Amino acid sequence: MAAFDINRLDDAIHGRMRLGIMAYLADAEAADFNELKDLLDATQGNLSVHLRKLEDAGYIEIVKSFQGRKPLTRAQITPAGRKAFADYLEALSKLVEKR
Repeated sequence: MAAFDINRLDDAIHGRMRLGIMAYLADAEAADFNELKDLLDATQGNLSVHLRKLEDAGYIEIVKSFQGRKPLTRAQITPAGRKAFADYLEALSKLVEKR
């Protein structure tokens, strides 16, 4: 286990909520705020904080629009986010291989 490099685990992704967001978006490409909130059993405030961290890292893009008169917030994974998530999964798989 000494050969495992803990620095390869991306802190922006590693939290449970952010990992859930990235895993979902890696498959779905995009999701609206309420969809993610329900899926992750998150509060609005908690989800907002985690989405902002991923957005600040450049891993997701937040797109705000209106559906009729109702605001709609959607998150979509970016190419950098897709690569970061793949790298994160690779780092975890290397950890599992060591066991």
